[in-house]
Amino acid sequence: MKTLSIFLSLFIAIPAIPCTRVMWDHKNQDVIVGRNMDWSEETGSNMWLFPRGIARDGRVETNPLKWTSKYGSVVISMYDIGTADGTNEKGLTANILYLTESDFGPRDANLPGLSVSLWAQYFLDNFATVNEAIEAMYDKQFQVVTASVNTAMGPRSGHVHLSISDKTGDTAIIEYIDTQRKVYHDRKYTVMTNSPPFDQQLDSLKRYKGFGGDKDLPGTTAAADRFVRAAYYSQQLPTPADYRESVAGVLSVLRNVSQPFGKPDPVRPYISTTRWRTVADLTRGIYFYENTLSPNIVWVQLPKLDFKKGSEVKKITLVKNFDLIGDVTSQFKATKSFEFLKGSAPLALKAMNE
Repeated sequence: MKTLSIFLSLFIAIPAIPCTRVMWDHKNQDVIVGRNMDWSEETGSNMWLFPRGIARDGRVETNPLKWTSKYGSVVISMYDIGTADGTNEKGLTANILYLTESDFGPRDANLPGLSVSLWAQYFLDNFATVNEAIEAMYDKQFQVVTASVNTAMGPRSGHVHLSISDKTGDTAIIEYIDTQRKVYHDRKYTVMTNSPPFDQQLDSLKRYKGFGGDKDLPGTTAAADRFVRAAYYSQQLPTPADYRESVAGVLSVLRNVSQPFGKPDPVRPYISTTRWRTVADLTRGIYFYENTLSPNIVWVQLPKLDFKKGSEVKKITLVKNFDLIGDVTSQFKATKSFEFLKGSAPLALKAMNE
């Protein structure tokens, strides 16, 4: 129960739980998506390989959404009870980020239900492109269901939004605001942080130099400020001379909007710091991972992995495994899959600002 409480507090409305996602699609390079995972303590994250052909359900009590995975994927878990980030064998990536204003609404049992812990995994299992995913989402209606638990800070419910991108450079951001689904589907939507909702982030961006306004680049750790800085530095990246510079360019932007280590204070009692980051090369199928407590970057090459139906679920232990370095494609070990957290009815939300 303690582990569940820790994981669910990732998805609750408390201050200073920031993350950042950036996509870089330059005509002379691969399509690359990177993200920072920021949290107040270690996240218990591991890297998992899921093959094709896994029968899943949405992990809700009544009328769960059901499917069988069409594509294999490699994901990063949160406390081994949900997928926070990942990429599939077809070059689709999914990133879950915190959003205070997210509201999936009360459970409608007439719609198939999908626990928020499986939201990213559902897209990775089923779709090769963003366009295919968006079309299917409108064609087959289902309801994302938050996951709720009593924590040290009281009863909390999960509040997140989701980005998906593919190797063509297409991208979409999906939010639920006031129970209504909002889909921002355009190749230009390359940056994502947290609050406020995405449409307000876009409006705010217009006030800054380089985007039509006259305001100087902001410098705080607030999500709105990180959104502006990530957008600015992404568009300033030079044409890469080689592949190494392509990956390094995305990492340089992520590091600029990272959260340094710090201790809580009365103003920021739930201070979060960058715990890890990923970079997904959607063109080549290479998935990079960096733990901020380790000097080493590791990666796996999806084209070299066995995703065939009937093959075993595998795992690379990342927790306190700081000696990993370089290409770790061969280091997956067969193991039983973790169990995704069940969805539940939403609890009353006390909104707070970051």
